Amino acid sequence: MTRDSPTDEADRLTRRHYVAGAGTLATVGIAGCSGGGDGGDGSDGSDGSDGSDGSDGSDGSDGGDSTELEIIHWWTAGGEQDAYQALLDGFREEHPDVEIVDNPAPGGAGSAIDTVVQNRVIDGNPPSTFQIWPGQALTPYTNEDLLEDIGDSVWDEEMRNAYLDDVVDLAQPAGNLVAVPINIHRLNNLFYNVSVLDDADVDATDIDGPEGLLGVFETLDAETDVTPLAHQTQSPWSSLQLWESIFIGEQGVDAYQTLIGGDVSGLEDEVRSALELLADYLEYIPEDAGSISWDQGNNDVIAGDAAFLHQGDWAAGQYRSAEDFEFESDWDMVPFPGTSSVYQSVIDSFVFPTGNPSPEATEQFLNYAGSVDAQERFNPVKGSIPPRTDVPMDEFGDFLSRQFEDFQNSNTQPPAIAHGTAVAPAIQSSLEETFANFNGNQDVDAAYDGIVNSF
Repeated sequence: MTRDSPTDEADRLTRRHYVAGAGTLATVGIAGCSGGGDGGDGSDGSDGSDGSDGSDGSDGSDGGDSTELEIIHWWTAGGEQDAYQALLDGFREEHPDVEIVDNPAPGGAGSAIDTVVQNRVIDGNPPSTFQIWPGQALTPYTNEDLLEDIGDSVWDEEMRNAYLDDVVDLAQPAGNLVAVPINIHRLNNLFYNVSVLDDADVDATDIDGPEGLLGVFETLDAETDVTPLAHQTQSPWSSLQLWESIFIGEQGVDAYQTLIGGDVSGLEDEVRSALELLADYLEYIPEDAGSISWDQGNNDVIAGDAAFLHQGDWAAGQYRSAEDFEFESDWDMVPFPGTSSVYQSVIDSFVFPTGNPSPEATEQFLNYAGSVDAQERFNPVKGSIPPRTDVPMDEFGDFLSRQFEDFQNSNTQPPAIAHGTAVAPAIQSSLEETFANFNGNQDVDAAYDGIVNSF
């Protein structure tokens, strides 16, 4: 297909506003932490990574001078892991003297990483860097001055000019630039197995809104042996993000912005409607949903044992890694019904924690993560588009090229509750508890009260 030059793309994208309202909510500092300084990784800090060389690390650059770069992340599944390795391969080519200490904290949507990282940062034993969503997810650290300002050391003029304006805003929730975003994911995707839908005579492009999708689930359940919706309930985030898409699909983005602004009681009927529909959806998920991960559920889509998956476009990275499973002929995607003009965004970033054990290596890594080379290597494999506007799209494939076009043509790009940009971490955590309970009991009244109380 014909492509515009990176310059033309930049002209269109640079001032596109796609995360309106992401930084408007108040938040709280980190609560007290547990643990005795073991770093959460099984070490006792005796390797000097706790900054115990006599310096206090208070300026973020003298906690140590190790050439070991410890990275904590949650990319351990399928295409995500492949993308992370592609990023590390590029970094090693430029900095072969830096030894990377890979420290994964598996758990969908970062469910395991928060406690590991927060305990270590508070205890003065931070990793070199860690994966985190920009925006509101950063505020527990910025409120306590636990992230260093990298506005001069990393964000030079060339980099600032290349990044989308609102991504830069998310990287500085407290005024100083503290994060390097590396990708943009779309959350409101509905993936499907083409053959399964063809056999059931279902056209995904004709589904009329969230209620219409329920009707398709009912048809698939009655007429096929496949699971209508590959969905996990082992962790609450998948149901929370599905509820977000149902709400936006039924009520629109303006109502969603009102919701994340805290006016839940003013939207009681709308909130309850989305909860009721989510409860109906949960009748059509795998019997073992409570014991599988999202990528295990996605394997059922690949195998033809499940029809649909609602997930961020990181799921496409798993499809890319699968053998003989091609875009459009074997799998495809439509925006979640009712959200065709919406590009709900999820972003990952890396930061420079205070008291850094390897300041020079960390600065080198952050500079690389913000480069064209890094984002050109990482994003096609990850299943995301780059936040820089000058990354060539030649290697991104048909699916991500279509996502890129959808991003350009979208009317609105709201932040995500389940992925840390829309609400303060304390609110997100409370909502996850509410949806963990909802996964088990589908009690709409209790869930509504939990949402009200969360805000």
